[in-house]
Formats: sequence, C-alpha cells, structure tokens
Amino acid sequence: MTDEQPKTDDAAPATGSAPAADEAGTAAGAGATATRVQRWTRHAPWIAALIAVTVITTDQLSKVWAEDSLTRGERTPLVGDALGIQLTYNPGAAFSIGSGATWIFTILTAVGVAAAAWYAWRVRSRVWAVCLGLVLGGATTHLLDRLLREPSFGQGHVVDFIAYFDWFIGNVADIAIFFGAIMFFLLTVIGRAMYPEPTETETAAAETSTA
Repeated sequence: MTDEQPKTDDAAPATGSAPAADEAGTAAGAGATATRVQRWTRHAPWIAALIAVTVITTDQLSKVWAEDSLTRGERTPLVGDALGIQLTYNPGAAFSIGSGATWIFTILTAVGVAAAAWYAWRVRSRVWAVCLGLVLGGATTHLLDRLLREPSFGQGHVVDFIAYFDWFIGNVADIAIFFGAIMFFLLTVIGRAMYPEPTETETAAAETSTA
C-alpha cells in the first residue's frame, strides 16, 4: 500500500505579502506626493513679499539707529578686528566702486528691483520665494536710499555701518542680498524649478481653498 502525501500548492502566494507590498507602494507614493507638494504653492509670491518687507523694515530701522547713535568715521570693535560698527555713507557700489557715478547705480538698482519683483510675482516654489524675497528686499531698500537720501534725488548715499575687518562696510540689505545670491546660485546648480508644475493633489488642494 502506497501512502499518498497531501499535495502542496507551491504557487500559492504567502498570506499577506501582496497587501503589504501594496501598502508599502502606497506609502512611498504618498511620501513622493508630499515632497512634490512642498515644492509648489500659489502663496509663494506672498512669502517673497513678506520677506522683502521684513528686510526693508529691518534695514531702514537699523540705519536710523546707526545715524542716531554712531559718529561718522569712528569704529567700535565687536569681535576684535573681524567685526565692528562704523558709520559711513557710500555713493557707489560695494567697496565704494564708482563713487562718482551714483545715478548709474540708481538706474541699475531700479532695474534689479523691477526684475526681482516680476519673478517674485510669478514664483510658485517656496525656496525660490525666500531667495527672491531676500534679493528684492535688499535691492528695494538700497533704491530707497538712492532716491530719498542726501545729497539729492537719485544720487542719495547708502548708509553703511557694519564693518568687516578693513575690507568692507555694509548694512543689513547687503547681508540679505548676499544670502539671496548664494541661494540663487545653489538652486540654479541643482536645477530646482522656480515654477514647478503642480501635481493633481496640489491642484485639487488649491481649487478647494479658493472654493
């Protein structure tokens, strides 16, 4: 007599393996969608505007403080020779370049403000909004100095008071423009889109918020 062994269905899938895979795929897809969501927002122009206004306000208030509290030409060390405060008025660009052509820098600054504002109005990326907000704020407050400060309209001198070694004396606007320029370079190098296409989830969320 031959003992019959029960047949085993080797092709049968393991219980729970397919649902687990589906769940893993769903989670991965949700994570990817969440990442894409963070890259697009219709509120980006307002983020840029808020940052720009913050830079302008901080820069102008710090200049008022500098003019009221500091004596022109006198340096007060903060971190040895590396950092100090020293009030000066700059008719030119960085490092006082072009001191005799203030009106040229006024025109160039106005063009820069217009370009930054145009891009900031159309931007849909949060990180690009921060970059453009820094540049727009710094350029705008410099333009205000050129237009409204002495000696005359369009030839105003920029107030500088943050001294770095014996190299350069700048202000808050210069710091904003510096970091904005670094962000611009890095975002361009890595290929981050300024106007990313929204996903279906992002489009639906935008339509729901405006409904």
